[in-house]
Amino acid sequence: MSNASQLGLVSTRREAGGSRVLLVGGFQLVEGEAQVALAEGSQRLLALLALRGRPVKRLLVAGTLWPDVTERRAYASLRSALTRLYGVVRDAVEVNPGDLRLASSIGVDLRESQALAHRLLDAADQPLEASDLSGAAVAALSGELLPDWYDDWVLLEAEDWRQLRLHALEALSGLLTAAGRYGDAAAAALAAVKADPLRESAHAALIQVHLAERNQSEALREFRRYQQLLRAELDIEPTAHLRRLIDPPEGSRPPR
Repeated sequence: MSNASQLGLVSTRREAGGSRVLLVGGFQLVEGEAQVALAEGSQRLLALLALRGRPVKRLLVAGTLWPDVTERRAYASLRSALTRLYGVVRDAVEVNPGDLRLASSIGVDLRESQALAHRLLDAADQPLEASDLSGAAVAALSGELLPDWYDDWVLLEAEDWRQLRLHALEALSGLLTAAGRYGDAAAAALAAVKADPLRESAHAALIQVHLAERNQSEALREFRRYQQLLRAELDIEPTAHLRRLIDPPEGSRPPR
């Protein structure tokens, strides 16, 4: 399944036939529903411009994409890369005398997923769209940014996205749990657990889903799995906060 179809939430918001740069889950340039084949250099150029989201000086683009060569050679490599752009790819890049930018007509899935994450985190202060509480929203927050790309300029952005989506997935799980949407709530919590298996708040979100469903055995099983993982990896125990979720003080337990 392509990234475009996986991210149903965001794909429904673009105009049919539009061009998009997909960064979450892996790089793609799509025209309508068709993937456009690109050389590696063109992928890196479009990815950089899509991540920046603003005009970028040519010299900065050259130095970022070709950091291990002289400035003159990097600049020459950039000029060569620009001359090789054609068709949809050429239209995707606005080339100005001093800078480059991604054309304003090109959609970027990361921007839409980031907007979704911020809406979920600010849900107490603004109304959510119906599609924000959906399985498609879980999918939009579940992918890594450009996995298997190890350039420094990618890794920094990838970590920012990882932190944002972890918080958003936990918030989404809580909102779905409150709405009685336990299947989607568990999927959101599990996506956070998968992204960071040692993150206690992600496991807490999943335990809270099980407790809301009155599946105490599942909650206890999840706690023990996490406890064993912490012991094996870090030689520490879950916090008292997590313990209280599965074993609350006597006075705070609901009546039988």
